Amino acid sequence: MFVSDLRKEFYEVVQSQRVLLFVASDVDALCACKILQALFQCDHVQYTLVPVSGWQELETAFLEHKEQFRYFILINCGANVDLLDILQPDEDAIFFVCDTHRPVNVVNVYNDAQIKLLIKQDDDLEVPAYDDIFRDEEDEEHSGSESDNGSEPSEKRTRLEEEIVAQTMKRRQRREWEARRRDILFDYEQYEYHGTSSAMVMFDLAWMMSKDLNDMLWWAIVGLTDQWVQDKITQMKYVTDVGILQRHVSRHNHRNEDEENALSVDCTRISFEYDLRLALYQHWSLHDSLCNTCYTAARFKLWSVHGQKRLQEFLADVGLPLKQVKQKFQSMDISLKENLREMIEESANKFGMKDMRVQTFSIHFGFKHKFLASDVVFATMSLMESPEKDGSGTDNFIQALDSLSRSNLDKLYHGLELAKKQLRATQQTIASCLCTNLVISQGPFLYCSLMEGTPDIVLFSKPASLSLLSRHLLKSFVFSTKNRRCKLLPLVMAAPLSVEQGTVTVMGIPPETDSSDKKNFFGRAFEKAAEGTNSRTLHNHFDLSVIELKAEDRSKFLDALVSLLS
Repeated sequence: MFVSDLRKEFYEVVQSQRVLLFVASDVDALCACKILQALFQCDHVQYTLVPVSGWQELETAFLEHKEQFRYFILINCGANVDLLDILQPDEDAIFFVCDTHRPVNVVNVYNDAQIKLLIKQDDDLEVPAYDDIFRDEEDEEHSGSESDNGSEPSEKRTRLEEEIVAQTMKRRQRREWEARRRDILFDYEQYEYHGTSSAMVMFDLAWMMSKDLNDMLWWAIVGLTDQWVQDKITQMKYVTDVGILQRHVSRHNHRNEDEENALSVDCTRISFEYDLRLALYQHWSLHDSLCNTCYTAARFKLWSVHGQKRLQEFLADVGLPLKQVKQKFQSMDISLKENLREMIEESANKFGMKDMRVQTFSIHFGFKHKFLASDVVFATMSLMESPEKDGSGTDNFIQALDSLSRSNLDKLYHGLELAKKQLRATQQTIASCLCTNLVISQGPFLYCSLMEGTPDIVLFSKPASLSLLSRHLLKSFVFSTKNRRCKLLPLVMAAPLSVEQGTVTVMGIPPETDSSDKKNFFGRAFEKAAEGTNSRTLHNHFDLSVIELKAEDRSKFLDALVSLLS
């Protein structure tokens, strides 16, 4: 059931209880978790935090803790499956689900007792009506022919015939209803997509209770920016939500301008920016950022010699000397930095890059530290999926969570270094895939498989990193191919997961078209293909379009997928 009043129906209910918090491994979930933790700290709410990266971990953690808790909060997991069927909880357990995954499972929507959905109703949910999906079981009364002693045999026969006709009609109506239900559910569940950021939902709660601090607003901004960086929402949705947050930023900044509340000079300041679409450029050199940002690398085709020449021409057009461009951004001449954005935007328009600047936010910690929201997203994501040998999944989760606090700037800077490494590896892998023609057309979709032994392959064993690589590869392929049909195709990406177990991660990415609504149909297609071929798959990830597959079953699975989508 959807919760309409977050304060009364959610926060005031859990305020006096001990709650268990399940948080998925993505940046938006981390930001929502930070906001909720800050609120819980204000009101001395006792909670236990358990990071979960997939359904198996969620089930295991739930079994471990279900005896000690009655209230469970799930962030960015649990909305798109029948939660009660998966977890099999006791009847008095209550689940509060704040999740961006859509479509929301219909059983969760219509369960009033145990499932409470903390989801914005103004998202375009299109949930089917209750009567179209659920039907009360009618007791089909097979009334025996009660023979009255005085009744004629002909009367009995007529009554029996009427009953048979009525039952046949009922059965036909039920069959028609079930067929209609199947069609409605198929249409509703066919595409997977994402709704409003969970961090924004949690910030709304804080705002309603007048407990919204600058830190919370920044986490909401980072949560939204994560959705944009990961290509989970449309540009239209992003711009709309940026507008909402911009009003909050103005309100906070206005509040801090009062003479009585005047902030000291070294305090946290959030500002709205119309900044360059270049990854980490303020913490890197401009040249490295241009080479390792998907938007520019794909449009210049930097994997080719001609592309490298075009980059040199672009820099000459901007009027930036190579010596300046290749040194750290912080060390560039101040005279060049002053009008840098306008200069780059003007030249980018000439080179066909119309969207070189984008609406975003930045945060200043005193004079020295300035970060764009996308910088923080890349850093946090890299910390969370860091392949460093000594860190377990939970350690990485805690590191990433800590890096969002302003008291842990050293962790954030460490995350930025890891992010640079990740972005470099991503562009190098894309270049090698395109130069060796690893992206092949399978008919209804493009297919690319990373080989065991590829450099930096360990960096792409985690879902967010592989997703970023796959999306950037598809964008780059669209710019590199001359085949018009291939430009409209989706991509299926496979990467080695475990050599010992012989498994690969398979991921589906929707087509890269201008009018793309970010809806992904691969989740259902993967399920059908696996069922049809008895392929050994594990649907463990919260995104249904990511599965684990036995390497030996790959060819029959792909054949089934081709015939299914043709």
